[in-house]
Amino acid sequence: MANYPRANLGDVSLVLCGAAGQGVQTVEQILVKLAKAAGYHVFASREYMSRVRGGSNSTALRISSFPVRAPVDRIDVLLPLNRGVRSHILERIDGGTAILGDPEELGDEFRRWEGQTVPVSFLSLAREVGQALFAGVVAVGVLAALLEIPREKLEEALRRHFGGRGTDMADKNWAAGARGYAEGEALRRSGRLEMDLVADPAVEGAILVSGTEAVALGALAGGCDFCCGYPMSPATGVLQFLVAQARRFGVVTEQAEDEIAAINMAVGASYAGARPLVSTSGGGLALMGEGISLAGITECPVVIHLAQRPGPATGMATRTEQGDLDLALYAGHGEFPRAIFAPGTLEEAFFCTQRAFAQALKWQSPALVLTDQYLVDLSHDLPIPDLERHATGDYLIETKEGYRRYAYAEGGVSPRGVPGHGEGLVGADSHEHDEEGHVREDFALRQRMHAKRMKKLEGLTRDALPPVLVGPEDYRCLVVVWGSTRPVGEEALARLARRGRKDTALLSFPQVYPLPPSTKDFLARAERVVAVEGNATGQFARHLFLATGRRPDASVRRWNGLAFSVEWVAQELGKALDEGGEMA
Repeated sequence: MANYPRANLGDVSLVLCGAAGQGVQTVEQILVKLAKAAGYHVFASREYMSRVRGGSNSTALRISSFPVRAPVDRIDVLLPLNRGVRSHILERIDGGTAILGDPEELGDEFRRWEGQTVPVSFLSLAREVGQALFAGVVAVGVLAALLEIPREKLEEALRRHFGGRGTDMADKNWAAGARGYAEGEALRRSGRLEMDLVADPAVEGAILVSGTEAVALGALAGGCDFCCGYPMSPATGVLQFLVAQARRFGVVTEQAEDEIAAINMAVGASYAGARPLVSTSGGGLALMGEGISLAGITECPVVIHLAQRPGPATGMATRTEQGDLDLALYAGHGEFPRAIFAPGTLEEAFFCTQRAFAQALKWQSPALVLTDQYLVDLSHDLPIPDLERHATGDYLIETKEGYRRYAYAEGGVSPRGVPGHGEGLVGADSHEHDEEGHVREDFALRQRMHAKRMKKLEGLTRDALPPVLVGPEDYRCLVVVWGSTRPVGEEALARLARRGRKDTALLSFPQVYPLPPSTKDFLARAERVVAVEGNATGQFARHLFLATGRRPDASVRRWNGLAFSVEWVAQELGKALDEGGEMA
């Protein structure tokens, strides 16, 4: 039998799968921390069924000698904890895949891969400790040994995760991990499984962050002091994180009875002077339309995190898609300014959320941050970011007697006061109103007040984040991406460049509305433009056309609920970049 995984890549692709409740995510959490502690770069992404128990969930890890930021189809090591591995994983097995499995559990399911299966008795080793439930921790031990992570580091990680030295649960999990470690050492010595990795000293100063944590930390850096929402996958994690950190950072958190209550609480909190965040998904934002409009006419700064998933309606509640751009652009009735950010990396998830607070406060308008299930559920190591990059100002004033909340201002931004901070009365009304906030059925007033609010769009456009160009400045072809497609697009283009395609650059948009003024120039310089996005209708391509008049020449799209892979994007881009490429 050949050695697995593939030699001299310096990058191991490992897929763990099992039923909900078998601890796949626990294995991932421990293994990622262990690999980072050993000096390896790590990248993890999850996909899971909408079930509490049963079904089949998986997590994909890349453990590497160099930074990795995107998922691949290639599987070097597959470790299934139960039978019934789903077809979208089976399709990725090739001659270079080692299947690390328990013959007792898998039976004859993997007979067709004979010669690639490495038997490990996860269940019997787990029963030696107490019960089959420990099979996942046995797997952690096996993989830690194969990665040549010191045994004492494994013990330290397991005891930390399961409650500390001396506790019964920690002792049993360490016993399971130790049995797995011995099994893994035997496999490594036999030469059947070797992982050719080199530690990188730069990893020591890095932090390990998930997409959920990046958004939540960005909100805290933006001064968020009020967060509310109604639980809805995949957005719930942001609220949960801030609930856990509420006392430490002085954040008021509230699980509302529904999404309508959540957005209205946020508007009320903003009126009182708070910096609110609402975290939701597409179905929740659909219910929030009227509340977003309320924020628009009352000129209350509100930040909304929209973690996209497939629709319509409940769609695929635990899968990923970039299908809500149109919803974010047009949510609410009537016209009012807004800013919409779409981070493509974890660094951008932090900075774009921080920036959303800065722009919402400066322009007294709603701001939205668009992520998706794939982005919020992935994690990897990254350098500590500069927390002051998009520092937010304090735009509140102390009101005087005779204060007019909506006084005319040349740039559209009236001086903002809040109740109790000064002598003035702070008006607010959901109807059209005069400068003090009183309802007026006056057509000339309506024209003037609406124009004042819309004037802020000019300032939002001037402040818009510029797109990020990756690749040659003298490009002939341009690949346009937004949101989470950026890292996979970068790695796919790097592959094509190594094969001789050196005339192509990637243009990524961390802000999708208003589009920065430079957008038109970037597109005009390209002979051929290809748009990559995770929806069926090309929502961003259409948005670009409406804003610039330039329609992409080809498009690469996917909307099956799974994240893009580097191999698939490279393949489809190779076809689309050719002059005769068709719209995908």
